[in-house]
Amino acid sequence: MWYFIFKYILMGPGLRLMGRPTIEGHDNIPKSGAALIASNHLAVVDSFYLPLMVRRRIFFLAKSEYFTEGGFKGKFKKWFFSSSGQIPIDRSGASAAAGALSAGKRVLDAGGLLCLYPEGTRSPDGRLYKGKTGLARMALE
Repeated sequence: MWYFIFKYILMGPGLRLMGRPTIEGHDNIPKSGAALIASNHLAVVDSFYLPLMVRRRIFFLAKSEYFTEGGFKGKFKKWFFSSSGQIPIDRSGASAAAGALSAGKRVLDAGGLLCLYPEGTRSPDGRLYKGKTGLARMALE
């Protein structure tokens, strides 16, 4: 429920007005059924704008630090990211990330749309960096 409230009421209209986003390749996203989106990650707002431009609900793998910070701010972040379809991933190594990749596979098994940033982090200078193997492993499964 919160995902749609954020998208259509609380955040979406303002983000559309301020950013005037566009999307390339929208016709490659199936209208239903499981699909993976591999996207470059140039800014924090990528995970806000992409859901605005795609009609289907998108789940993301997000760094686990968004879910583990203490205090009120940390609890708010955890609630926000969880309710908006983010799945925490430990980026310290392949074995640490296995749980998040399993959760992502469950999203796909249920016919959902999962977005991953293959580089595993934002690109500070806009260049494409070496990707991680999680997306490829999920696609092969």
